[in-house]
Amino acid sequence: MKILSIQSAVAHGHVGNSAAVFPLQRIGVEVLPVYTVNFSNHTGYGSWRGPLIAPDDVREVILGIEDRGVLPHIDVVLSGYQGGEGIADVILDAVDRVKAANPDAVYACDPVMGNAKSGCFVAPAIPVLLRDRVVPAADIITPNQFELGFLTGTEPADLDSTLASADLARATGPSTVLVTSVERPDAPAGNIEMLAVTDEGAWIVQTPRIPMKANGSGDVTAALFTSHLRRSGDAADALARTTSSVFDLLSLTHESGDRELRLVEAQEAYAHPRMQFDVTRVR
Repeated sequence: MKILSIQSAVAHGHVGNSAAVFPLQRIGVEVLPVYTVNFSNHTGYGSWRGPLIAPDDVREVILGIEDRGVLPHIDVVLSGYQGGEGIADVILDAVDRVKAANPDAVYACDPVMGNAKSGCFVAPAIPVLLRDRVVPAADIITPNQFELGFLTGTEPADLDSTLASADLARATGPSTVLVTSVERPDAPAGNIEMLAVTDEGAWIVQTPRIPMKANGSGDVTAALFTSHLRRSGDAADALARTTSSVFDLLSLTHESGDRELRLVEAQEAYAHPRMQFDVTRVR
């Protein structure tokens, strides 16, 4: 499997491609990382150094890959955080080029906007751009529950409303929706869930909540779920494998006391997930 991953990169820590590439490689996926920024660290620190890469320069890298005759062999285009409006055109053009070369390829979009606690943390134009142009072009999207609400103009708060919101999102274009950070009033205290919805059904998995904020964990989740789903076509299995891997990554990070993901130390959790959580079909 080959994945063209168009995301940010940081030297210190693990977000964007700096979070997604190694776990994918560890499970045997060939990754072609294309960088949209090259920062010293993620922006959660409040200060950073390094360039935001101009959209035309990002496009040039993709065109260079096309020149090498690689696009027919790309199975997935993956994108995450979009720092500026111009990068969307580059990503959508890349998706068109890859799908023209390989009609079986899919586009997986993590529509990063914010979360329930912090609200939106991207430029005001980005959520609208994601909703109106980017998400409709995707085959797979991986929003958190807050982002799903914006994309669909709803307020998902329980299982039924979250399922309904996922169906609304799927009606705009994507066939698969993975909803992360699902919270509902009837779930046991101290737990958090992920929900996968496809044409074949819907499945949910519940894990203990780990009390930490982990930048980059969503990037790992989107990458692993997309690759597992693409490989097997089984959303329940992809959900189980991704949940197991990410939970163990976060547990190791929390136990270490480190702010940054212990991405390398957790590599066995990607290659050999323990499959310790039950996935329940809900539709």
